[in-house]
Amino acid sequence: MTRLWATLFAAALGAAALTACRVADADPVVRGPVRFGNVALPRDSEIVRMLVPPRTTLAALLSDHQVIDREAAALVRRISEQFDLRRFRAGQPFRLDRFLDGRVREFEYEIDGDRRLIARRDRRSDGAFETEVAEIPKARQTVVLEGQIDRDTPSLIAALGAAARALAGAIASTPGDDLALALSLADIFSGEVDFSNDLQPGDTFRLLVDRATRDDGLFGGYGPVLAAELVNEGRRLRALRFTLADQKTGYFDEQGRSLKRFFLKSPLKFDPRITSGFSRARLHPVLDYVRAHNGVDYAAPTGAPVGAVAAGTVSFTGWTSGGGGTVKLRHASGYESEYLHLSAIARGLRAGGHVAQGELVGRVGATGLATGPHLHYGLKRNGTYVNPVREHRATPPGEPVPVDLMTAFNGERDRLLGLMFGTEARRAN
Repeated sequence: MTRLWATLFAAALGAAALTACRVADADPVVRGPVRFGNVALPRDSEIVRMLVPPRTTLAALLSDHQVIDREAAALVRRISEQFDLRRFRAGQPFRLDRFLDGRVREFEYEIDGDRRLIARRDRRSDGAFETEVAEIPKARQTVVLEGQIDRDTPSLIAALGAAARALAGAIASTPGDDLALALSLADIFSGEVDFSNDLQPGDTFRLLVDRATRDDGLFGGYGPVLAAELVNEGRRLRALRFTLADQKTGYFDEQGRSLKRFFLKSPLKFDPRITSGFSRARLHPVLDYVRAHNGVDYAAPTGAPVGAVAAGTVSFTGWTSGGGGTVKLRHASGYESEYLHLSAIARGLRAGGHVAQGELVGRVGATGLATGPHLHYGLKRNGTYVNPVREHRATPPGEPVPVDLMTAFNGERDRLLGLMFGTEARRAN
């Protein structure tokens, strides 16, 4: 799990560096005369393109760029009617088009990767502004990403990043986007592969996914995975996205069998390493005597998210003497799961509440009788502790595609596989 957090940190640095380069490459302030034929006319305005600096407000930002007080006050007041200024964040791009006398022609702030807030001077009323929140236009293209786990790309995140960069002629995605795509792939095959222990050098993958490019030419994010293939130790797994009659979308194999199992392979997303397995007799590292170890211990850094291995009902949240921060869940078919040594329990989680499979229940810690940060995960069946690893492997898949939808599924399967293995989608070589 330590590698995951290192990757996350590197992703944040890489994304910040990429954004900084974008801003630095373009002149942040556009000045100079305007040419009309052969006559140079003095410019009456300037355009500033920058990132919102740390520890500032919209009013302070406008003041720093010589917007006169009454203009700044009117603009802030009008924007606050459309947008919660408490969400005005450092690091987000903005564009200020202002007259040299300190009046504003237009102000644009990027709320997130999908939306912009735009404030324009109202020509019908001097000193007033019109505002809107507009979607950022994006062009979408279906692409194929493929790669291999090897010495140069030893993790799924690294291999997906290399595949994304190999997509000829495309604007590079950030490490954070590659991480999100890797997590999506891990979720799809979570019932079949333990991505912390099962991936091996030589394993290959192929993804069919929509890739968006914004109107300014920047990478605009990935859509959901449409189809995927993973070859793990010679075992070929395929997943196809299909929407059922109730509008719920799931992933199925080529025969329409659900890839979602009753249990996830692990309550941790990525890189959980088993440091102590299930045992009827184990020397306790703190108490220093032999007793049963009714579960498995996963090494993970403090704060790593812990998800429910199956949908269920919360039976306990709180403190136990040996387990520290503890969450216990009841599931169908007589199963109960428990998560110990948590540093924090998910906000709003209460006894009697319901959780979905994979939903956050807490974060890894070292509370209770623990020598270091880790997750103790236990599983009961009909009141008796069982080996979670063995039990997870034995659980059957979820409900298949209904018989009355198989014709539609087969058509969608053939279309997606044709895109993923044919020439209709753009390929990364």
